[in-house]
Amino acid sequence: MRFAVAASLCALLVSPLASRAEGEKPDFSVAERLLFMTPQLQSVQAPTLLRYTFSKTGSLEEGFVDSVTVGLSAKADGSCCDAKGAFLSGERKLQVPDVPAAAGNPVILYFLEHDVREMKRLTGGSENHFRKRLRMAVYQGAEVRDATMRYQGRTVKGKEIVFSPFLDDPNRPRYEKFAKKNYRFLLSAAVPGGVYGIRTQIQGDGLAAKPLLVEELLIEGAKAPAR
Repeated sequence: MRFAVAASLCALLVSPLASRAEGEKPDFSVAERLLFMTPQLQSVQAPTLLRYTFSKTGSLEEGFVDSVTVGLSAKADGSCCDAKGAFLSGERKLQVPDVPAAAGNPVILYFLEHDVREMKRLTGGSENHFRKRLRMAVYQGAEVRDATMRYQGRTVKGKEIVFSPFLDDPNRPRYEKFAKKNYRFLLSAAVPGGVYGIRTQIQGDGLAAKPLLVEELLIEGAKAPAR
């Protein structure tokens, strides 16, 4: 697997799409700032291990439950953090790069890189195309709202970010079955590493249909939020 992919994904996602004159100050959406420009690891005391549960359900394929971890160690100056990730296991394992001097939680980019590769596998489409659609959605189409979550038996406050990158995709006819895919991020400074959970869902046809595919990552101690 190519470690450079995670870096390219990050570059694609945090680069604003609006056309600007040379030298003009770049602008960023609220969703971009929350997901990719917030120092989510700032308050973490290293060394520590962030643990997440990853689950896949739905009628499209056989589901599973696995784990994701982000190990955090102190930098040379004692501050946090150098990050080392492990995303899933066995044949499903995604090789992810170590992130020295990480400020944001790399689990977000790890999840999105897994998602892009799964979209390619399921549709035969281009990874770069899916990355660009995600970037466009985060910059232009994401809805951000206040949210409450249950963590270790208590209520915590945070932000919910939702978007659907493929609804207006010109290439939608190539993978119509996946066009309604919805992304949901739950962030809270009250949980270690700032990321409470990430969920993608593709609803089946019809109001009563079961989801075609759901993938969800939740930090250890989280209660799965209402759908």
